[in-house]
Amino acid sequence: MIIPCIDLMDGKVVQLIQGREKALEGAAPLEMLARFEGFPQIQVIDLDAALGRGENDAIVELLASRARCRVGGGVRTVERARTLIGCGAHRVIVGTSAFTGQGVNHALLETVAATIGRERVTIALDSKGGRIVVKGWTESLDFPAEQVLTQLEPYCGSFLCTYVDKEGMMQGTDLAWFGRLRAGTAHGITAAGGITTADEIRALEAMRIDSALGMAIYTGRLDLAEMRRLNDTFLAD
Repeated sequence: MIIPCIDLMDGKVVQLIQGREKALEGAAPLEMLARFEGFPQIQVIDLDAALGRGENDAIVELLASRARCRVGGGVRTVERARTLIGCGAHRVIVGTSAFTGQGVNHALLETVAATIGRERVTIALDSKGGRIVVKGWTESLDFPAEQVLTQLEPYCGSFLCTYVDKEGMMQGTDLAWFGRLRAGTAHGITAAGGITTADEIRALEAMRIDSALGMAIYTGRLDLAEMRRLNDTFLAD
């Protein structure tokens, strides 16, 4: 499945390079949502909430009222997860708070899963230089994503795995890394970071991995109409 992304900052739709440099602004949130009509799910990330400098809950709620959205950004507490579900989120993405400096944050994840339901939790595994990165990709943990997959499985229904090394750069992604992740879990996986070509998307689909697309569709590198047709073939299989 192909999942278009809407990243929110200061009430606007943006695309960043490696989570730092703003490369472009998209159309207004509802206009972007209209462009993505026909895709069964949309990924919405509240970058302001992720950075701890506010939130875009009103926009999230508006988007989630009109499409099936998986929503992330700043989910550090059970209350935040509950708020996003209340805004209409189909799934909640938990990133930084899923971990401590020593490993998996079992206490928080157990509570979140019990509160909103394990199948509605997606855990983000963002990787740079072979290690999980957190706090807006500014801090690296001393273990790879592959090492913690089985520990995280009881708390979620799926994983969002971002290859940060190429995020927003349109230089291709690391299919071998995604293959190792696929071998490590039966849970659903969504790939993100550097996905640039239809061939990469097909290769991920062959591994039973969904593709979250951002920069490549915002710049027109990947044609939305073509992506819609390709997604229809995936869903028909």
